Amino acid sequence: MPEPVDRDVYPEPPRQTPVPNRQSTLPDPVPLLAGLFSYAIDKPVTAFHDWMESQRAKRRIHYYHREFRRIPDLSQCLEDDYVCHYEANKQFKRDYLVDQEIVKIMRERVAACRSREGESADQNCAQLLKQYAEVCKAYKARYEDLGFYGGARKSMMKQKERMMKERKAAAQAEAE
Repeated sequence: MPEPVDRDVYPEPPRQTPVPNRQSTLPDPVPLLAGLFSYAIDKPVTAFHDWMESQRAKRRIHYYHREFRRIPDLSQCLEDDYVCHYEANKQFKRDYLVDQEIVKIMRERVAACRSREGESADQNCAQLLKQYAEVCKAYKARYEDLGFYGGARKSMMKQKERMMKERKAAAQAEAE
C-alpha cells in the first residue's frame, strides 16, 4: 500500500477561485428561478409526456409491418362494381411499389457482391446475377409499357395481349 503524501514536501498550490464575498443579504435569484421553472413547467410537462408514452406502450402500433388484405384481381370484379375496380387498382399500386423495392434490393445485393468479389465477380456472383436477371425480366414484363398513369386495367390488357401472342405463336408452331 502506498504511503500517504507528505503535505510539507508537496504543498497544495493556492486556489485560483476566490471565495465569494457576499455584499448583499438578499437571496440569489438564480436557484429560486431554476426551482420555479422546474416545478411549474418542467415537472408537469415531463409527467404528461411519461403518461402519454405509457399509454402508447400499451397498444403499440407497428405501422411499418402493416398488412393489407389481398384484393381480388380486376378480372374477378364485375363490370359495374366500381369499388372493386378502385380496390384492385390500389392493390396494383401497392404491388408495384413492392416490386420496385424488390428490384432495388436485388440491385444493391449485386452491387455489393461485385465490389466484394472484384475481378472474379462474374464467376462468384453468377447465382445472384441470374436471380437479378429473372427479377428484372418479371418486372419488365409486368410494368414496362404502362406509363405514368398505368393501372390495373392497363396491366391486365397488356397481359391479355401477351397471352394471345403466345397462343398464336404456339398454334403456328403446331401447324408447321
